[in-house]
This record gives sequence, C-alpha cells and structure tokens, in this order.
Amino acid sequence: MRRLTYALLVVHLSVFWLSAAAAQQTKAPGVTAFTNVTIIPMDRERTIANQTVIVRGDRIVTVGAAATTRIPRGAKRVDGRGRFLLPGLAEMHGHIPPPNAPPDLIANVLFLYVANGITTVRGMLGSPGQLELRERARSGAITSPTLYLAGPSFNGNSVNSPADAERMVREQKAQGWDLLKVHPGLTGEEYEAMARTAREVGIRFGGHVPAEVGLLRAIASGQETFDHLDGYIELLEGTRAPLDSARLASIARTTREANAWVVPTSALWETLLGVPTVETLKAFPELRYMPASMVSSWVKAHENRLSSPQFDPVVARQTAANRVTLLAALHQGGVGILMGTDAPQQFSVPGFSLHRELRKMAQSAMSPYDIIATGTRNVGLYFASSDTFGVVAPGQRADLLLVNGNPLDDLANLERRSGVMVRGRWLSEADIQTRLTKIASAYGQPNP
Repeated sequence: MRRLTYALLVVHLSVFWLSAAAAQQTKAPGVTAFTNVTIIPMDRERTIANQTVIVRGDRIVTVGAAATTRIPRGAKRVDGRGRFLLPGLAEMHGHIPPPNAPPDLIANVLFLYVANGITTVRGMLGSPGQLELRERARSGAITSPTLYLAGPSFNGNSVNSPADAERMVREQKAQGWDLLKVHPGLTGEEYEAMARTAREVGIRFGGHVPAEVGLLRAIASGQETFDHLDGYIELLEGTRAPLDSARLASIARTTREANAWVVPTSALWETLLGVPTVETLKAFPELRYMPASMVSSWVKAHENRLSSPQFDPVVARQTAANRVTLLAALHQGGVGILMGTDAPQQFSVPGFSLHRELRKMAQSAMSPYDIIATGTRNVGLYFASSDTFGVVAPGQRADLLLVNGNPLDDLANLERRSGVMVRGRWLSEADIQTRLTKIASAYGQPNP
C-alpha cells in the first residue's frame, strides 16, 4: 500500500509541475492601523478586545488599547469593530510551481494561498531557479506568502551512493535552500551520509522516511519533520487493526524528546488511501480555481485507485482511522504539530485545502486553539532562527488575518474573512473576491 501510494503521489505531482511564474508588482507597504479590533494573539489561548494594532512596513509596531493608542497621521485605517485579528496561517507542506511553468499558473497558486489567509508556505519540492521567486516574494515584488523552500529531493533516483548524498547536501547548502527534502528510495548508508553532512554544514532536513531507514533511525539521525505522518503507521503496523496504546505513547515520547515535528496532511492522505468517493471529491467547489486538465487527471487517478485489484476499502478505512488515533496520541504526548495539506495535490487546492485539514485535525481531539497554533505560533517557533512571526505582538512580521467571527469558538470562522495582510500589504475581502473571480473565469468556471 505504501509503495503504491507514493508512486501515485509522484505521478500526480508531476502533472502539476508543468508550470511557473511571474506576477504583478505591488506597492511598498506604508502604515496601517487596525482599529477597535479583538485580537487573538496566539501566545496563549485568549482574546483581547478593543485594541488598535499598528503596522509599519512589514512589522507590527504597536498593539494597545484603542482608547489610548495614537494612530499616526496618514495611516490606512481598517475598521476592526466586531472582528477578530490573528496571525496569518501557514502551509508547512506545500508546493510551488517551478520557474519554467506558465506565469499565470504560478501567480494563481501563490494568490490562492494568500486568499485563504496563508501567509507562509514551506515549499517541499524545489526546482532549479526557484530561489529567485523566493526572494521576489520576500521583497514584496509579487503577491505571495513568504516562501521557505526545500531543494530538489533526495530520493532513489537522485542519489546513487553515499558520496552522491554528501555532494548534494553541500551543493544545496551553498545554493541557499532553506532545507533538504527526503523522499523514499534512499539506502540506509545514503540517508546516513545525507544526515551526517547536513548536521556538519548546518541545514535542516525533513519529509518522508525511506523504507530501509525506518522511523526510529530517522528520528535518531536528526530528521526534523515527518510529513504525512510517514513512518509511523508502518512502525505501528496500523493498516489492519487498531493501534496499541502503549506503543503509541512510547513513539510519541520518542518523537517529543527528539524535538521532532509532524506535518499530518490528513485530508489528502484519506484521498490517497481511497476513503472518499469520486463524487464527493468532484463536488469540492474550490476545484473551479484549478485548470480543468489538472482536475480531470485527479478524477482519473482516483477512479483508477478505487478500481485497482490491490485496493481494499476495509484496509483504507482502518488506516485512516488509525491516523486519527495516531495524531491524537502525538498531540496528547506533547509532540510539535505543524499545519500542512500538500497542496496543490489531488483535490488539495491551495489555501482551500487548509480548511478541510482543520476539520480532520479536530477529529483527533485537538481544540480550535491547538489547531490554529499548528499554523501560527508553532510555525513561528520552527522558523525562529530565520524571522519573528506567528503571534500578534510588536516586532512580529505583519502577517495577519482579519475574520468576522471568533475562530476559537468555531474554526469555520477562519473562512469568514474580512481581509488578509501579507508582510504589511493589506488585501480586503473585496480585493480577494475580485481576483478569485478572475481565476475561475480564466478556467471557464463561475465564481459564486
């Protein structure tokens, strides 16, 4: 099942990588004041009413009581009365089209993230030339989340010896990638050479767990993130029976003690396992924002998955149920969790997929605050050596999401946007809807 799932993942990621990017210039941010707003700072579970938040450039400079906070002359005012302001969200296992892709596709993908309040994306499959796009995003030359990018992946095709692995690590460190991406296919010796050299040169690595390595060896070697909960179900033999609670507690403790993180991507993995019907997936309204040819390939892939002689719906459902139990045990065991959906991927549309992921995470007995923290505060902690963001406080990067209801009461309120700020640049909900309509129209679809 694991090899089949990974093979399908690679095939259908390759369908996406037919495109990349240029995008519109944006004005340098000035001063913006959110007035009379209730903030959800995300430093702990609380709200603070009647606040004014002042942003200058790409930083929050003031957070204070609305009655006493002086607003600079000429500042753009955003009325926050009756609204809630929280940090922008993150996609910690996302994908960005490579530089040789059609410019409209890359611009659309980046905007779809932003439109849904995602202001940080960790891109997990780099392409040569993509680092320039990262810098354009950080400078504000394009409308985009802040990008942190893994280089081209370490896998059974790109690495053929321990010497290959060492060379690739040194090259990617010198080129300036933010981390290394691990895919299946590495031998134990190749993986160890990669991990050893990564520690030596000071670059982090994460992703999948090669079969020959296994989860415990990968944790011991310093792998920082385990994406898709890869390696856990295999170690726990969790495809045909419920998981053993004692073993769950033990592996949660091992993960926590290593300061490793997990990126669940649970909603996507249910699709790859074959749990939802084709009709359910085809009904996702956000499919209008992706090219019809891509959506057709996703439909065909799912139909092939469900009709395969190897497909066992009982095994698929048991594995999916065990993933819910696993995430609950990791959360209860204090393991760091990072929000991610593996967009764009089969029926995982950038930005929109995050809201489906939130609902899946809630099934693992995580509170709304705990879930939002995986895409805000936790991400700030993960990237603490690179920048300061993830909470609403002075000095933090001005990535903010303004919504019309309290998401601590109901996660669905994250979809009731009033607007999004990315590195100090404000996009109202009217701006967002105008652009979404254009994207849908370009793909021949209406926008409700």
